[in-house]
Amino acid sequence: MRIISFCADGIREAAKAGFYDWVLDQDADFICVQNLQAQEYDLHDDIFFPQGYNPYFFDAVEPNSNGVAIYCRDMPKAIMTGLGFMDFDMEGRYIQADFQNISIGCLLAPSAYQQDAKAQHHKKHFFELFQAHLSKIRNKRREFVICGNWNMAHRDKDVENAAQSLNQSGFLPEEQQWMDQLFSNMGYVDAFREVNDDNDEFTWWPDGDRNSGDGWRVDYQVVSSGLQPVIEYGAIYKNQVFSSHAPVIMDFDFEM
Repeated sequence: MRIISFCADGIREAAKAGFYDWVLDQDADFICVQNLQAQEYDLHDDIFFPQGYNPYFFDAVEPNSNGVAIYCRDMPKAIMTGLGFMDFDMEGRYIQADFQNISIGCLLAPSAYQQDAKAQHHKKHFFELFQAHLSKIRNKRREFVICGNWNMAHRDKDVENAAQSLNQSGFLPEEQQWMDQLFSNMGYVDAFREVNDDNDEFTWWPDGDRNSGDGWRVDYQVVSSGLQPVIEYGAIYKNQVFSSHAPVIMDFDFEM
């Protein structure tokens, strides 16, 4: 099972940059895309609805903002849009495809600037609710993959200039602690780090310049612990630039 996750910064712009030309050659079972910045009904070109996939979109209420999509090779049993977090669901932040024994989620977490107290509170509240949700679903008799832009980095090795970034939103001590709890107390696994422990693996460059020395790894595929033994391969694709984020590719030895 191959899952590709990508934060597009605008799906129409990413398409023009060649994202679909690349991703359709990757033989993925799931393609999860975040930050579409477009409504589904505005995407008229066939490129956004490729043959061989069942596409599902969850738009934000505000036009041309946020939005997530998941492309499934197999037809899911059910699609869940949103997390039941009222205001956040209106922002188009989460979609999930449910199958017999696994659920694939696509997440766009809120971001915030350090000086914006309101945005910081908004982001903190989302992750408080999301933590409770993750604790609840941990007891379900199925596996989970929740991939996307979490807008947080976990360790020093996940930020190219960690010392300078320590007090920036996305790498605050309380955000690192939240990730610690996710990967220790809550029993979830950072799939990429199971197979790649290198210090120079980043997925996002705030100014879009991959030579800026300011890379962050904020795009994750977080999996339930039952999937840990079947993680086979992980990579961040950097040969082409489709947005300020790079796609994350994960392979699992898992039968649907």
